[in-house]
Amino acid sequence: MTTTTMTTTATPSRISAHDLAERLAAGDVTVIDVREPMEFVTGHIAGSLNVPLSRLAQADLPRGPLVLVCQSGNRSGKGLAQLLQQGHPHPVADLLGGVPAWQQAGFPVRQLKGAPLPLMRQVQIVAGSLVLLGVILSQAVAPGWIWLSGFVGAGLTFAGISGFCGMARLLAAMPWNRV
Repeated sequence: MTTTTMTTTATPSRISAHDLAERLAAGDVTVIDVREPMEFVTGHIAGSLNVPLSRLAQADLPRGPLVLVCQSGNRSGKGLAQLLQQGHPHPVADLLGGVPAWQQAGFPVRQLKGAPLPLMRQVQIVAGSLVLLGVILSQAVAPGWIWLSGFVGAGLTFAGISGFCGMARLLAAMPWNRV
């Protein structure tokens, strides 16, 4: 695999997991994880700093080359574009494929003991339970309970189309998800 050069120009730069591992072993790069703290504690690249995307512009970032990471590459790509647009003085790059690509390449992630389940798994558990409950109640109690399943399905469809998931926001505010 060829090493991707990091850039300070307006051209976004992406780096593979193997290239990042080499740069980390050489000690010449800092990893900035732009996910929310709750996501960060469920699994992150050892030594990375957690600076959520919403606070990236105001953060006092370390000097030297930076590699931004997130879950899929979407937020880190936005963060990279943001830093380049602001004229960040040091080389910056984005980890291609995010933390899952890091793990698929065979590299470990560090997890906080007792960390809650990832938020999307919590959403899947709650949404699936509500749909199942709606179906069971519609058969056992009253047919109108099927609307519970329809409501959850509509909410999931809206979340997929808009990118806004009210259930995820609600679950993120729960006491067990506070970091």
